[in-house]
Amino acid sequence: MSAASPAPTGTPPAEHAAVTPHRIGPNAIIRIAEALNAGPGGADGVFADAGLVHYLAEPPQEMVDEDEVIALQQALRRRLGSDVARAVSFDAGLRTGDYLLAHRIPRPAQRLLRVMPAGPASRMLLKAVGQHAWTFSGSGVFGFTPYSWVQGQPVQVRIANCPICRGSQASQPICDFYSGAFERLFRTLVHRRTQVQEVVCQAQGADACLFEMRW
Repeated sequence: MSAASPAPTGTPPAEHAAVTPHRIGPNAIIRIAEALNAGPGGADGVFADAGLVHYLAEPPQEMVDEDEVIALQQALRRRLGSDVARAVSFDAGLRTGDYLLAHRIPRPAQRLLRVMPAGPASRMLLKAVGQHAWTFSGSGVFGFTPYSWVQGQPVQVRIANCPICRGSQASQPICDFYSGAFERLFRTLVHRRTQVQEVVCQAQGADACLFEMRW
């Protein structure tokens, strides 16, 4: 498995594929609203632009159509500009990581990861993430290349057909929602000095969005 093209993991289980095709967990909506409401402008304008204002009154409790997540990200950039949108999206990613740590990743697993060496811990964490990748990447394809101490190679995560930037063009990577989520999980469970960077993005014309984790 090469660093540029890790083998895809996280394909939707067959029993889910027919029931929830191209859907994403509600954190991609709820945490954006929280991040916007933590700022001076609030969430109303962005959600109205995306046609999702109903979610402010009743936040989604189940998985949502990935087109709604795409529309929200596009509205975020359109209304606030790229720099502010990236900051909001990153904050929402951090909040998503906090939610996963509090409600989705079992405490025994968290304790185990924290005492493991960073390399094996990152592999175990991303293997678990990959098994549930369909819940955050929708119709995108998730894969990862594990850390290599011998080669000095960082962890790489690749998301092809990424929903966060789908349909957008930019001069810099814009999938900060994922960067924030990965940073919170890795700093908490793998290594507290983890730095996450999206090195290439489909919005720039790349064939996939590629994230690197270094510590």
